[in-house]
Amino acid sequence: MDTETTNHDLFSAIEEKAPLPLIPDRHPQHDLFICDVADAVLKDMMAHMEHPFYSLSKKPETNVRRYEHNGNWIEITPSVKGLATIYDKDILIYCISQIMAKLKNNEPVTPRVRINSRDLLIFTNRGTSGRDYMALIEALDRLEGTRIRTNIRSGDEEQMDGFGLIDASSIRRKHGLDGRLLWCEVKLSDWVFNAIRSMEVLTLHRDYFRLRKPIERRVYEIARKHCGAKDSWKIGLPTLLKKTGSQSPLKRFRQMIRDLADFDHLPDYSVSFDTETDMVTFRNRGSMVVLPPSEPWDGHLEADAHQDARIVAPGWDVYMLEREWRSWLGDNEIEPKHPAKHFIKFCKSWYENRGKP
Repeated sequence: MDTETTNHDLFSAIEEKAPLPLIPDRHPQHDLFICDVADAVLKDMMAHMEHPFYSLSKKPETNVRRYEHNGNWIEITPSVKGLATIYDKDILIYCISQIMAKLKNNEPVTPRVRINSRDLLIFTNRGTSGRDYMALIEALDRLEGTRIRTNIRSGDEEQMDGFGLIDASSIRRKHGLDGRLLWCEVKLSDWVFNAIRSMEVLTLHRDYFRLRKPIERRVYEIARKHCGAKDSWKIGLPTLLKKTGSQSPLKRFRQMIRDLADFDHLPDYSVSFDTETDMVTFRNRGSMVVLPPSEPWDGHLEADAHQDARIVAPGWDVYMLEREWRSWLGDNEIEPKHPAKHFIKFCKSWYENRGKP
């Protein structure tokens, strides 16, 4: 199969014959969660920078991306089939949503997620034709082939770590004339899975999958992260262009933002653009449900758990970690069956994501 043709189909199937700003809502669905991979990897090194890991192009993007800041760097290397696209990320959103649902139900989770192919296509508001199933296979290839490498400097030493978005995938398909996919299994990378367990996720509006253009999805993600539940947030157009990772010239990007403001169809936020100052303003529509603060979990924790916590999270104040853990349990309405084991696992994940204080 020709990679470029399939990659084009992935986008054209969503965008062609599209006179209206939003794709019709084909299927009802539940809450969507997105793992902020950039923060999970870079928060200790480049806290004020967000790096676009995903291609916004319709054609396979095979160039290596590299970002540097204060002696730290991150490098994103695509496979020969191209960099993972922002539409490929739908698979990760689906996997993360499944894991989040299990965590809230206090069910065990692993990095391996079994996907019913039809359920995934419905969840992401896509069609269920043969072309959509084939595009799903190509998306898995690009996700698995995209590699990320970053450095961590400590004193006169430098550590370089490499990882992917997913470590492996397997596909089961039916023999016969249609050859349709039955299910896929995805193994998330440790970086992504640890970020999910640490609750480093954002909730997305269900209309995220109805946005037609890749740049619209990326702009929404940026607004969702920076504006959040605040009333408004402003950003200069050149800075916004840099954050999106778009390869469009500034003049073309300016027109894209004008169109976004004119149609006013971005979920959760209205967009206004000041042509004189080149400033973009996002205003909260008030469509996000803001839950009242929950009470921390107040169950019993064995005293010996603190000693074990010091072993798995050296250097951290275990009593501070306990407060974080109890708040996390309360926020997610989790009642641990084995509090000590659950607390140690939380501390271990905390240390794996943040390192020494």
